[in-house]
Amino acid sequence: MRGFADTRRIGAQVRKELTQIVRDRTALVLAMVLPVILLTVLGNAISLSVRDIPIIVQDLDDSPASRSLIEAYRSSLTFRVVPWPVERAPVRALEENTARGAVIIPEHFSRDLARGTPTDIEVLVDATDANTANILRGKLSAITASFAADRAHARPQGVVTADVRLWYNPGRQDASFIGPGALVVTLSLLPPLIAALATSRERERNTILQVYVSGVSAFDYVAGKVVAFVLIAGVDWMLSMLTLHTVFGLRLRGDVSAFLVGSVFFLFTVISFGVMVGVRVPEQASALQAMQLGGFVLSYLLSGFIFPLSNVPSPLRVLSNLTPARYYLVIVRDAFLRGGGWPAVWPHVSALLLLFLTFFGLAWRRIRRMQLEA
Repeated sequence: MRGFADTRRIGAQVRKELTQIVRDRTALVLAMVLPVILLTVLGNAISLSVRDIPIIVQDLDDSPASRSLIEAYRSSLTFRVVPWPVERAPVRALEENTARGAVIIPEHFSRDLARGTPTDIEVLVDATDANTANILRGKLSAITASFAADRAHARPQGVVTADVRLWYNPGRQDASFIGPGALVVTLSLLPPLIAALATSRERERNTILQVYVSGVSAFDYVAGKVVAFVLIAGVDWMLSMLTLHTVFGLRLRGDVSAFLVGSVFFLFTVISFGVMVGVRVPEQASALQAMQLGGFVLSYLLSGFIFPLSNVPSPLRVLSNLTPARYYLVIVRDAFLRGGGWPAVWPHVSALLLLFLTFFGLAWRRIRRMQLEA
């Protein structure tokens, strides 16, 4: 009497899935090459650093002090000072999209500095992009304050200053932050997409009826598919890790055992999600749309990849609890930046295991019900 799961039937199902992938060159390219391309594009195309913002400076004083301030703006990597006639209104530069900000240095600027008299510099900022506007305002204020402190030749007495040290990413490199996130989004989209399409294709072509008459149990069928596509996703994972190492220059830190276990759980979770979608959606086009929403959009927006989850509205934040990428992103960034290991990420590893069991159980239940109805 056969038990709940038959390892021979599971193995046969795994071999069948792998053979189909190898024979389908398009699917093979999609499975092996596209993840590396997408990871490279996402990792290099996204940058959180704001640089080369065009600004104009209207110097109404035309003194050595005002020109020194302009040079301070020009030497910053954040700004690119665009020539602008003094007689033209600065706001015109913003209206014509020539500049994102305008600095107006008043008359008698040098004289007021020499006397120690407070003087105001007017700054106009294009706030159509609120995030860039806040960065621009902060950078302009910081450069102006630094210029004023240098001109004072001494720090005011009694002022408390902060000595800031940057840990984990002292160079503030975007690749250290974006690269791991791009890895998570890539693995959240392509491997489960292939699993969903392969499973949905069997329902669309009714070849799944062969499974019903073969005596393969629902558990064996789902387990075989999940294991097969996890093996394929594992190759994607290794190629992606090699890309992070060679292209982005990232290195693993600290105890990597939590990262490895979390990676295995994550691959089983996203593949189980893809199989679950495939057994519930009988058309490949619909399965593709479902995976685009569940695999990419949610992973991109609700994982913390770009936006902190604390900034996401409460109803959507609840939905993020069902997004595997949310938990794996914490694990990956810890492995590449902090190196905290198990004490830092064990709740996220546990969450991935719970999601895997949930998605696998839903897929198994659906196939089992279909077998009983057939």
